Amino acid sequence: MTVDTRLNNVDIEAVGALVDAIRQDSAKANTTWAAHVTWQGGFQSTARVRGFAETPSDEPTTLGGTDTAPNPVEQLLAALGNCLAVGYAANATAAGIPLDSLRIDLRGDIDLHVFLGLREGHAGFDSITAKVHLTSPAPTADLKALHHRVTASSPVGHTLGTAIPVKIDLA
Repeated sequence: MTVDTRLNNVDIEAVGALVDAIRQDSAKANTTWAAHVTWQGGFQSTARVRGFAETPSDEPTTLGGTDTAPNPVEQLLAALGNCLAVGYAANATAAGIPLDSLRIDLRGDIDLHVFLGLREGHAGFDSITAKVHLTSPAPTADLKALHHRVTASSPVGHTLGTAIPVKIDLA
């Protein structure tokens, strides 16, 4: 089947070329990503990723910030949602499933006791939930299979759902 427009506005040919390159040389699957964060004063900082504009971060006023930007835990939720959106777009396109709309609502619960130094223990999210709102003319069975493929292959979802080593060194 040949189409004049890209399904879901995804360049599936580029993704296919990457898949072919990795099949020919599995070392090409090993990638490294980086971010560089600079403190701006108070609870404000900026993150620089590749050649993109800096992304600001701050805390809400209730946590001592000036509420000029999303805080790191909100950015983490957004990263998960963005990763899932990429997964839905890529996998739907590869399966020939048109997407009419996609919205992912994310929530996470954190007990601030540890962050505020009031007790020791786990400082991160106690739980994260994502509710996927997807509309498509595809059959329900195809959408369920799509959902399974996306959740089974989300790099950010897997990173958050699995204990991985995190090493933080003082230079």
